[in-house]
Amino acid sequence: MKNELAMVLSASELSVQFGSRKILHNTGFDALQPGQLTALIGPNAAGKSTLFRTIAGLIKSRGGKVMLGGQDLSTLSTKIRLQRVCFMPQFFTANAALSVFDVVLMAQKQLSGWRVNEADMTAVAQNLHAAGIGHLADANIGELSGGQAQMVSVCQALTRRADVYLFDEPTSALDLRHQLDVMDRIRTAMRERNAIGMVALHDLNLAARYADHLVLIGAGKILNQGPPDHVLSDPLIAQTYDVAIETSSGPRKELNVHAYA
Repeated sequence: MKNELAMVLSASELSVQFGSRKILHNTGFDALQPGQLTALIGPNAAGKSTLFRTIAGLIKSRGGKVMLGGQDLSTLSTKIRLQRVCFMPQFFTANAALSVFDVVLMAQKQLSGWRVNEADMTAVAQNLHAAGIGHLADANIGELSGGQAQMVSVCQALTRRADVYLFDEPTSALDLRHQLDVMDRIRTAMRERNAIGMVALHDLNLAARYADHLVLIGAGKILNQGPPDHVLSDPLIAQTYDVAIETSSGPRKELNVHAYA
Protein backbone atom coordinates (compact mmCIF):
# COMPACT_ATOMS: atom_id res chain seq x y z
CA MET A 1 0.00 0.00 0.00
CA LYS A 2 1.22 3.51 -0.80
CA ASN A 3 2.22 5.82 1.98
CA GLU A 4 -0.80 8.07 2.50
CA LEU A 5 1.19 10.95 3.94
CA ALA A 6 3.53 10.85 0.95
CA MET A 7 0.67 10.84 -1.53
CA VAL A 8 -1.42 13.90 -0.68
CA LEU A 9 -2.08 16.34 -3.54
CA SER A 10 -2.33 20.08 -3.01
CA ALA A 11 -2.08 23.28 -5.03
CA SER A 12 -1.39 26.89 -4.14
CA GLU A 13 -1.29 30.33 -5.82
CA LEU A 14 -2.07 29.04 -9.32
CA SER A 15 -2.67 31.72 -11.94
CA VAL A 16 -3.47 31.10 -15.61
CA GLN A 17 -4.17 33.75 -18.22
CA PHE A 18 -5.00 33.40 -21.92
CA GLY A 19 -4.32 36.73 -23.58
CA SER A 20 -6.14 39.33 -21.49
CA ARG A 21 -8.54 36.75 -20.02
CA LYS A 22 -7.69 35.48 -16.55
CA ILE A 23 -8.87 31.90 -15.96
CA LEU A 24 -7.33 30.99 -12.60
CA HIS A 25 -6.74 33.72 -10.04
CA ASN A 26 -3.97 32.95 -7.54
CA THR A 27 -5.88 29.95 -6.21
CA GLY A 28 -5.40 26.42 -4.92
CA PHE A 29 -6.78 23.68 -2.71
CA ASP A 30 -5.77 21.91 0.49
CA ALA A 31 -4.44 18.36 0.64
CA LEU A 32 -6.50 15.68 -1.13
CA GLN A 33 -6.11 12.21 0.29
CA PRO A 34 -5.34 8.90 -1.46
CA GLY A 35 -8.14 6.38 -1.72
CA GLN A 36 -10.71 9.14 -1.96
CA LEU A 37 -12.69 10.68 -4.80
CA THR A 38 -12.95 14.46 -4.93
CA ALA A 39 -15.59 16.16 -7.08
CA LEU A 40 -14.62 19.51 -8.57
CA ILE A 41 -17.87 21.43 -8.92
CA GLY A 42 -18.74 24.87 -10.24
CA PRO A 43 -20.70 26.59 -13.03
CA ASN A 44 -19.68 26.76 -16.67
CA ALA A 45 -16.46 28.68 -17.34
CA ALA A 46 -15.51 28.54 -13.66
CA GLY A 47 -12.05 27.15 -14.50
CA LYS A 48 -12.52 23.40 -13.88
CA SER A 49 -10.88 22.17 -17.10
CA THR A 50 -8.08 24.72 -16.82
CA LEU A 51 -7.35 23.63 -13.25
CA PHE A 52 -7.15 19.99 -14.33
CA ARG A 53 -4.86 20.82 -17.26
CA THR A 54 -2.63 22.84 -14.96
CA ILE A 55 -2.35 19.95 -12.49
CA ALA A 56 -1.53 17.62 -15.39
CA GLY A 57 1.18 19.97 -16.65
CA LEU A 58 -0.54 20.73 -19.96
CA ILE A 59 -0.89 24.41 -19.02
CA LYS A 60 1.73 26.41 -17.16
CA SER A 61 0.76 28.51 -14.18
CA ARG A 62 2.22 31.96 -13.67
CA GLY A 63 3.62 31.11 -10.28
CA GLY A 64 2.26 28.77 -7.66
CA LYS A 65 2.81 25.06 -7.16
CA VAL A 66 1.11 21.71 -7.50
CA MET A 67 2.54 19.40 -4.86
CA LEU A 68 2.30 15.61 -4.73
CA GLY A 69 3.88 13.85 -1.79
CA GLY A 70 5.83 16.97 -0.91
CA GLN A 71 7.29 17.27 -4.43
CA ASP A 72 6.63 20.11 -6.83
CA LEU A 73 5.29 18.44 -9.98
CA SER A 74 6.86 21.12 -12.17
CA THR A 75 10.29 19.71 -11.27
CA LEU A 76 9.49 16.32 -12.81
CA SER A 77 10.26 15.29 -16.38
CA THR A 78 7.30 15.08 -18.75
CA LYS A 79 7.50 11.28 -18.76
CA ILE A 80 7.50 10.97 -14.97
CA ARG A 81 4.66 13.47 -14.63
CA LEU A 82 2.62 11.44 -17.15
CA GLN A 83 3.30 8.34 -15.11
CA ARG A 84 2.09 9.96 -11.91
CA VAL A 85 -0.84 12.04 -13.18
CA CYS A 86 -3.44 10.63 -15.58
CA PHE A 87 -5.76 13.18 -17.21
CA MET A 88 -8.97 12.29 -19.05
CA PRO A 89 -10.10 15.30 -21.13
CA GLN A 90 -13.74 16.24 -21.55
CA PHE A 91 -13.71 15.61 -25.30
CA PHE A 92 -12.29 12.31 -26.50
CA THR A 93 -10.29 12.31 -29.74
CA ALA A 94 -8.64 9.36 -31.42
CA ASN A 95 -7.65 8.18 -34.87
CA ALA A 96 -10.82 6.81 -36.51
CA ALA A 97 -8.77 3.99 -38.06
CA LEU A 98 -8.10 2.50 -34.62
CA SER A 99 -10.32 -0.04 -32.95
CA VAL A 100 -11.52 0.39 -29.38
CA PHE A 101 -9.22 -2.49 -28.38
CA ASP A 102 -6.22 -0.72 -29.95
CA VAL A 103 -7.00 2.57 -28.22
CA VAL A 104 -7.06 0.96 -24.79
CA LEU A 105 -3.99 -1.13 -25.59
CA MET A 106 -2.07 2.03 -26.51
CA ALA A 107 -2.92 3.52 -23.13
CA GLN A 108 -1.59 0.41 -21.41
CA LYS A 109 1.67 0.43 -23.36
CA GLN A 110 2.21 4.19 -23.50
CA LEU A 111 4.70 4.33 -20.65
CA SER A 112 6.02 0.78 -20.61
CA GLY A 113 7.33 0.21 -24.13
CA TRP A 114 5.45 -0.83 -27.24
CA ARG A 115 6.22 -4.56 -27.39
CA VAL A 116 2.89 -6.31 -26.84
CA ASN A 117 2.62 -9.71 -25.16
CA GLU A 118 -0.20 -12.08 -24.33
CA ALA A 119 -0.59 -10.61 -20.84
CA ASP A 120 -1.24 -7.18 -22.38
CA MET A 121 -3.93 -8.57 -24.68
CA THR A 122 -5.62 -10.36 -21.79
CA ALA A 123 -5.50 -7.27 -19.56
CA VAL A 124 -7.10 -5.07 -22.24
CA ALA A 125 -9.88 -7.60 -22.82
CA GLN A 126 -10.53 -7.76 -19.08
CA ASN A 127 -10.60 -3.97 -18.77
CA LEU A 128 -13.08 -3.63 -21.63
CA HIS A 129 -15.30 -6.30 -20.09
CA ALA A 130 -15.15 -4.66 -16.65
CA ALA A 131 -16.16 -1.34 -18.25
CA GLY A 132 -19.15 -2.98 -19.93
CA ILE A 133 -17.85 -2.25 -23.43
CA GLY A 134 -16.33 -5.59 -24.37
CA HIS A 135 -18.77 -5.82 -27.27
CA LEU A 136 -17.19 -2.69 -28.77
CA ALA A 137 -13.64 -4.09 -28.87
CA ASP A 138 -13.51 -4.39 -32.68
CA ALA A 139 -15.46 -1.20 -33.43
CA ASN A 140 -13.69 1.77 -35.01
CA ILE A 141 -13.37 4.54 -32.45
CA GLY A 142 -14.58 7.14 -34.95
CA GLU A 143 -17.88 5.31 -35.43
CA LEU A 144 -18.96 5.35 -31.78
CA SER A 145 -21.64 7.53 -30.26
CA GLY A 146 -20.56 10.30 -27.91
CA GLY A 147 -21.54 8.22 -24.88
CA GLN A 148 -19.72 5.13 -26.11
CA ALA A 149 -16.57 7.15 -26.83
CA GLN A 150 -16.76 8.63 -23.35
CA MET A 151 -16.91 5.17 -21.77
CA VAL A 152 -13.88 4.13 -23.84
CA SER A 153 -12.06 7.22 -22.59
CA VAL A 154 -12.78 6.31 -18.95
CA CYS A 155 -11.62 2.74 -19.61
CA GLN A 156 -8.47 4.06 -21.27
CA ALA A 157 -7.69 6.25 -18.24
CA LEU A 158 -8.28 3.47 -15.72
CA THR A 159 -6.02 1.15 -17.72
CA ARG A 160 -3.16 3.40 -16.66
CA ARG A 161 -1.58 2.99 -13.22
CA ALA A 162 -1.05 6.44 -11.76
CA ASP A 163 -0.97 8.23 -8.42
CA VAL A 164 -3.49 10.90 -9.47
CA TYR A 165 -6.46 10.58 -11.84
CA LEU A 166 -8.25 13.62 -13.26
CA PHE A 167 -11.58 12.99 -15.01
CA ASP A 168 -13.04 16.03 -16.78
CA GLU A 169 -16.84 15.61 -17.11
CA PRO A 170 -16.75 11.81 -17.53
CA THR A 171 -20.56 11.50 -17.42
CA SER A 172 -21.64 14.42 -19.60
CA ALA A 173 -22.66 12.31 -22.63
CA LEU A 174 -23.99 9.29 -20.73
CA ASP A 175 -27.50 8.14 -19.91
CA LEU A 176 -28.45 7.73 -16.25
CA ARG A 177 -27.56 4.04 -15.98
CA HIS A 178 -24.12 4.53 -17.50
CA GLN A 179 -23.48 7.61 -15.36
CA LEU A 180 -23.93 5.46 -12.27
CA ASP A 181 -21.81 2.64 -13.72
CA VAL A 182 -18.94 4.99 -14.60
CA MET A 183 -18.98 6.77 -11.24
CA ASP A 184 -19.08 3.43 -9.40
CA ARG A 185 -16.09 2.22 -11.39
CA ILE A 186 -14.07 5.38 -10.84
CA ARG A 187 -14.75 5.48 -7.09
CA THR A 188 -13.98 1.77 -6.67
CA ALA A 189 -10.73 2.10 -8.64
CA MET A 190 -9.51 4.97 -6.45
CA ARG A 191 -10.14 2.97 -3.31
CA GLU A 192 -8.62 -0.25 -4.59
CA ARG A 193 -5.51 1.52 -5.91
CA ASN A 194 -5.24 3.96 -2.99
CA ALA A 195 -4.99 6.68 -5.62
CA ILE A 196 -6.11 10.31 -5.58
CA GLY A 197 -9.13 10.88 -7.81
CA MET A 198 -10.62 14.16 -8.98
CA VAL A 199 -13.71 14.32 -11.17
CA ALA A 200 -15.25 17.48 -12.60
CA LEU A 201 -19.04 17.27 -12.43
CA HIS A 202 -22.01 19.51 -13.17
CA ASP A 203 -24.51 17.17 -11.53
CA LEU A 204 -24.47 18.01 -7.82
CA ASN A 205 -26.43 14.88 -6.95
CA LEU A 206 -23.78 12.70 -8.54
CA ALA A 207 -21.15 14.65 -6.63
CA ALA A 208 -23.05 14.20 -3.36
CA ARG A 209 -23.58 10.50 -3.97
CA TYR A 210 -20.09 9.46 -5.03
CA ALA A 211 -17.55 11.97 -3.77
CA ASP A 212 -15.81 11.81 -0.42
CA HIS A 213 -14.77 15.43 -0.76
CA LEU A 214 -15.94 18.44 -2.76
CA VAL A 215 -13.97 21.39 -4.12
CA LEU A 216 -16.09 24.37 -5.24
CA ILE A 217 -14.64 26.65 -7.91
CA GLY A 218 -16.13 29.87 -9.20
CA ALA A 219 -14.72 32.64 -11.40
CA GLY A 220 -11.28 31.03 -11.34
CA LYS A 221 -10.93 30.69 -7.57
CA ILE A 222 -11.40 27.81 -5.16
CA LEU A 223 -14.19 29.05 -2.91
CA ASN A 224 -14.75 26.13 -0.55
CA GLN A 225 -13.79 22.53 0.02
CA GLY A 226 -14.71 19.77 2.42
CA PRO A 227 -17.22 16.94 2.93
CA PRO A 228 -20.28 17.07 0.65
CA ASP A 229 -22.72 17.98 3.40
CA HIS A 230 -20.52 20.90 4.46
CA VAL A 231 -19.97 22.34 0.97
CA LEU A 232 -23.50 21.78 -0.32
CA SER A 233 -25.17 23.31 2.74
CA ASP A 234 -23.01 26.45 2.68
CA PRO A 235 -24.86 29.53 1.29
CA LEU A 236 -21.78 30.17 -0.85
CA ILE A 237 -22.76 27.39 -3.24
CA ALA A 238 -26.10 29.04 -4.03
CA GLN A 239 -24.29 32.31 -4.68
CA THR A 240 -21.80 30.59 -6.97
CA TYR A 241 -24.48 28.91 -9.08
CA ASP A 242 -26.91 31.85 -8.80
CA VAL A 243 -29.78 29.56 -7.82
CA ALA A 244 -31.53 28.54 -4.62
CA ILE A 245 -30.20 25.20 -3.37
CA GLU A 246 -31.65 22.91 -0.72
CA THR A 247 -30.29 19.59 0.53
CA SER A 248 -32.05 16.67 2.17
CA SER A 249 -31.22 13.11 3.20
CA GLY A 250 -32.76 10.24 1.27
CA PRO A 251 -33.86 6.84 2.62
CA ARG A 252 -30.31 5.52 2.22
CA LYS A 253 -28.97 8.55 4.11
CA GLU A 254 -27.61 9.89 0.84
CA LEU A 255 -27.56 13.63 0.35
CA ASN A 256 -30.02 14.93 -2.25
CA VAL A 257 -29.64 18.35 -3.85
CA HIS A 258 -32.56 20.43 -5.13
CA ALA A 259 -31.98 23.60 -7.15
CA TYR A 260 -34.54 26.31 -7.88
CA ALA A 261 -34.19 29.25 -10.25
